Amino acid sequence: MRIRSQKDFASGLMFILVGIGFSWVARGYSMGTAAKMGPGYFPFWLGVVLALLGVLVLFGSLSTKGEEDKMARWDIKTLLWILGSVVLFGLLLKPLGMVLSVIVLVLVSSMASHEFTWRGAILNTIVILAISVGAFVYGINLQMPVWPAFITG
Repeated sequence: MRIRSQKDFASGLMFILVGIGFSWVARGYSMGTAAKMGPGYFPFWLGVVLALLGVLVLFGSLSTKGEEDKMARWDIKTLLWILGSVVLFGLLLKPLGMVLSVIVLVLVSSMASHEFTWRGAILNTIVILAISVGAFVYGINLQMPVWPAFITG
């Protein structure tokens, strides 16, 4: 068998690994039943479905009817900007609160774009901030600092 679509093969492999990882970690939580689900039930079965989807995509990459393609080289600089912004968000969330951490996250991750403009980054920041505060603070009442402690007192 020959891999015709390297992108589909890599995607399928990633789905399988992430799905198995989710299911493996979810085993540590109580499962419950379909009628009375425990905290591990949904992530376990989501992982199983994701792994099965990965198997389908992986086998599809071996099909002789599929389009042949190659994987592009990874843009390490872009990857580091994105990963760095997420790590920075995690480190800043508790001391700076959600609003300032989301602003830092979006502005730093915007630096990864090859079409970066400050106007686009600020507009994106405002939209994502409104959605985040609306969903997490007001929508599901997630208990997290919204503003830094030195502002709220």
